[in-house]
Parts: sequence; structure tokens; C-alpha cells
Amino acid sequence: MRKLVLNLLLGASLAFAGAPAEACTRILYETGDPSYIVGRTMDWMVDPHTDLWAFPRGMSRDGGVADAPLKWAAKHGSVISSFYNLASVDGINDAGLVANVLYLVEADYGDATVSKKPKLSIGAWAQYVLDHFATVAEAVKALEKEPFVLVAPDLPGGHKAAGHLSLADASGDSAIFEYIGGKLVIHHGPQYRVMTNSPPYAQQLAINAYWKTVGGLEFLPGTARASDRFARMSWNLDAAPKVKGDPVLATAEVFSLVRALSVPLGLADPKEPNIASTIWRTVSDANAKRYFFESSYSPSIFWVDLDKVLTATGGKPAKLDLKGHPTIFGEASDKFAPAEPFKFIGQ
Repeated sequence: MRKLVLNLLLGASLAFAGAPAEACTRILYETGDPSYIVGRTMDWMVDPHTDLWAFPRGMSRDGGVADAPLKWAAKHGSVISSFYNLASVDGINDAGLVANVLYLVEADYGDATVSKKPKLSIGAWAQYVLDHFATVAEAVKALEKEPFVLVAPDLPGGHKAAGHLSLADASGDSAIFEYIGGKLVIHHGPQYRVMTNSPPYAQQLAINAYWKTVGGLEFLPGTARASDRFARMSWNLDAAPKVKGDPVLATAEVFSLVRALSVPLGLADPKEPNIASTIWRTVSDANAKRYFFESSYSPSIFWVDLDKVLTATGGKPAKLDLKGHPTIFGEASDKFAPAEPFKFIGQ
């Protein structure tokens, strides 16, 4: 077992050394009530010009590609964080389903050109799920049938568009979706509470099992590599108290956990191009349907109550423009303005 894990650690290090510089972390935290809160960091080598968007029920969508795009109408409203205004990479819908897309350099979606299935841009993957499903179980049942093929054009700067998707809901259910070697792999269950990046999730779990035998009070790996962050966050999450009866403190607890795994803004090391600054953090309260946002460029936190913003925007797409990194405090539903939705990467 020890030899296997050492080989996995070496493989993870080699894979991560060649990866583009994204190193996000996602957690699923259980309060003492119980209720469930998702926290994540977005780490990237440059500012991806994120805005927040409110999308209503009934909105017409397509898969973001010119050839045989998947088409649908949204069954749920959502609030999302965009990535270059080319992708929905993080968000929550009006049923309390939370979706997060993190980088995975090993992702392989297969050859979309030979598939006869409808096509979906990687930038629309999370949005498709938020638009369609109320629970993780519902999403797993539908997506395991593979109703579409994913198309992944390069990101700005020529970086490979490659990611895996995590879901969580108000019951505490969780799922991780990865495409490895062109095949969909799903890890489904409330035990899947932490996700980072490379290596693929099954290998990540094996590496983490080794660190559990070491014991977090004795030693934890300290680098910014994905497998090290996975081990540290797993230990931290297990050790963190379950906050009961105080949703403000529970939210603060999740922010403290994801900040502990954040990379300082502006940090760069030419010898370690895979390490990138944390650009922003989100916290999604699945039960309260509340979405918190914290930019590393601004000393403030704001949040959006989904029921409030989807009512305030009158059933039309709306954007909270974060250009220039404005300082925003408190509930921010009134700061969204009607806007034409962005086009998913590939259009």
C-alpha cells in the first residue's frame, strides 16, 4: 500500500508540474443543525474578469457550439460566477443545488467529432446542471446516461479547457464528475466532501488515505500542490466544529477553511508555474439559498439571496458587473442590472 501511494504521489507531482496554473479547492461543510454549505477558491494565473449573473427560469439555452448544439429551457433560476464571461464555473440554483467546476489537466472528454450526441460546451456544463436539476441524485441519474458530448475549446491564453464538476445539495449529498480517457466517472455520496485538482479523483482518494494513516496532528503536507491541499483540507474539515444554530458563524467557519488553503494574491514562482493566486472565494448555503462572494482584490464580502435577486430582476437575465473590483458590502440583489447573457466558449 505504501509503495502504491508513493507511486501515486510521484505521478501526481509530475502531472501537476505540467499543468496550467489553476489550483482551486472545494469543500462541503455540515453544520450542527444540520445544514450544508459549500466553499471554494478560484485560483488562476491572471484575473479571469469574473462577473456575477442571475439567470431566470424558462430561459432558452443552447450548448454553445455551432455543430449540433444541445438545446433546453431552464427549469430553475440560478446565480453564477462567470469565467472570462465565457463559462459558468460556480453557482447555486433556486432549489439549493450547488455546482463548482475545478481544473483537471487529465480530463479527456473523447472525440466530439465522431459522436452523434448533441454537443455541450465545457463552459455550459455547470449551467446545464443548474438549469435542470434540484438534487444531486436527480443529476446523477440523468448524467450517467451521457445525454451529450462535451466540447472543450482552448481558454484565453491558449490554455487547455479541462475540468471536473462537483455538485452538492441541501440534503448533504455530493457527486464528482470526471471524464478520464473519454469515459465518464462519477463518485456519488455525501462522503465526497473535498475536491482539488490533479490527479484524477480515485487516485486522490488513495493518496489521502495514506495521509490519514500519518495523522494530521503529527504531520500534513504543506505545498500548494493539489494532492497536498486535498490532504490538508480533508483533515481541517474533519477537525472543524459543526456550528449549530448560528448561520453567520457557520458561514464564517467555511470562509476560514477555504482561506486557509488560499494562495496569496500576486504570488508567483517561475520554477512552479502550476501555483496561482487565489482570485476569489465563494460560499454557497444550500439550505438558505444564499451565495457569498469574496474577491481577493477587495476587502469586503457580499452575498445574494436567490429568491430576492430572481424576483428583483423581473425574470430577465441580469449581471452584477465586477469590473474594477468594486467594494461591495452586504446583500447585493439591488446591484444587478439587466444584461444580454454571455456566450459560452465555443460560439
